[in-house]
Amino acid sequence: MLDVDTYLKVRTAVQIEGLSQRAAARRFGIDPRTVAKMMSFSVPPGYVRSKPPVRPKLDAFVGILDKILADDKSVHRKQHHTSKRIFERLRDEHGFTGGITIVKDYVAGVQQRAQEMFVPLVHPPGHAQADFGEAVAFIGGVEQKIHYFAFDLAHSDANFVVAYPAETTEAFCDGHVQAFAFFGALAEPGKAGVPKSILYDNTKIAVAKILGDGKRQRTRVFTELQSHYLFQDRFGRPAKGNDKGKVEGLVGYARRNFMVPVPVFADFATLNADLADRCRKRIADWKLPEEFATLRRLLEARMSGCWGRRASRDWSTRPVLPDRSLELLDVRARLTSMQRAASCLWRASPQAKLTMPTGWAI
Repeated sequence: MLDVDTYLKVRTAVQIEGLSQRAAARRFGIDPRTVAKMMSFSVPPGYVRSKPPVRPKLDAFVGILDKILADDKSVHRKQHHTSKRIFERLRDEHGFTGGITIVKDYVAGVQQRAQEMFVPLVHPPGHAQADFGEAVAFIGGVEQKIHYFAFDLAHSDANFVVAYPAETTEAFCDGHVQAFAFFGALAEPGKAGVPKSILYDNTKIAVAKILGDGKRQRTRVFTELQSHYLFQDRFGRPAKGNDKGKVEGLVGYARRNFMVPVPVFADFATLNADLADRCRKRIADWKLPEEFATLRRLLEARMSGCWGRRASRDWSTRPVLPDRSLELLDVRARLTSMQRAASCLWRASPQAKLTMPTGWAI
């Protein structure tokens, strides 16, 4: 068999130098049909079966074997059949006369094909991911759990984090409004920077029900948010955090870097001002040699930084809109009431749990 070096030399001679396949065959002393094959394969393809191997002793039992493996999916994984146990059942219950090796090979092939496949992630411009994280902070002198909304532009890796007393519908909506305003200030002051689509987990704030065909029935308030800002929604698979790995990474990064040591602030307003400053600093320090005031200034100056090129692609995918922020269910007023109530509640009883008034449920 010819090695990879020969493939490289022959392919270079034909495709780069312009040599004909017959001339290349004469130069390297190989058959013209082999040269033709080299034009179809960049490396030696090896032996390729023209049809599946024949298993005369096993083929009659493949249906039974497949049913055993299919039934295993409905029982606890610790009680799945091993290859040895399948072989014993085929031999004892169905008169199988073959050996255990062909059974093990077949089971291994089925399990390998059933494994989850991973492909390299590519993040096109103009798409975002959002999620909530948890941390502990001292607010007004009282230690309490905070819930922070994390928003990540996957292509440019621009990020935004804002904290709330609880993970509620009001916090979810206000987090979007704050994130759009933050990114809009990078693109053009006073505008809302809205991505083309946002990827979420299946939070009940946004998803009322997952239907049988996998489609999501959205909550009313999330539909209103989406209708106002006109972004597309995308949802990850249930219990699959790796579907939105960028924002999952941001949640961990914010906890390790923004929340260590434990934040101590008089109120949520000063905490969130600090978080916004940290996000701006991360964007500037990580990708650019100097800080910038707005993305527009960055684009006009035609800076060659990697983040600048990626950020320009993020925002060039759609116009910056709309001109006014969303006002859903008097979100700001409710959040202010939540923060005051949380502060009073924690001062009265730090062990008490925060609850949202029933009238706020969406």
